[in-house]
Amino acid sequence: MMKPEEILKLIQAARGTAICVPTMTTGPAWRKIAPDDLSVGCVGFMGGASAMGLGLALGAPDRRVIVFDGDGSLLMQLGSLATIAGAAPRNFTHLLFKNGVYHTSGSQETPGGPGTDFAAMAKAAGYRNAYTVTTLEDFKKRLPGFLTEDGPIMVQLITGLAESTPMNSPPGTPFHQQVAELRARVTAPR
Repeated sequence: MMKPEEILKLIQAARGTAICVPTMTTGPAWRKIAPDDLSVGCVGFMGGASAMGLGLALGAPDRRVIVFDGDGSLLMQLGSLATIAGAAPRNFTHLLFKNGVYHTSGSQETPGGPGTDFAAMAKAAGYRNAYTVTTLEDFKKRLPGFLTEDGPIMVQLITGLAESTPMNSPPGTPFHQQVAELRARVTAPR
């Protein structure tokens, strides 16, 4: 089973100037792996990563936006799939880390369990493409395409649990400060 931290290391090495939106379970590891990247963490409002990523993709159409969503988080805002599909941002990559539980709140099983197919939901909502990846080798091979293919695309990643969560990690940068720093970096001349 893929480890979220292994996936994040591969993304960090390949993302270029992409804006990343980590949520809940991916947040602590991403802060360690890519402390100075263009990102804004979505911790404290579970389910908001996909909508925040959409706003960033529409506001910065010259940059790839990569959302690191969780299955539990996306279930909180499932309607965002249709909203993203309707807006159809070509620079939007939606990575869904599917571990089957609400990891940050005690690892309760998510509704639908392992049978819930988020890639199929995204495709049915109108995403340009949707994929499921179960091995790190397959992810490595396909990652360049996931970061360049016209979006919106969904990549459902079947993973194990992350080593840490926001509940057992030191706090990161306050959200308002993350937004101010991201805004300054994105709007600065290149």
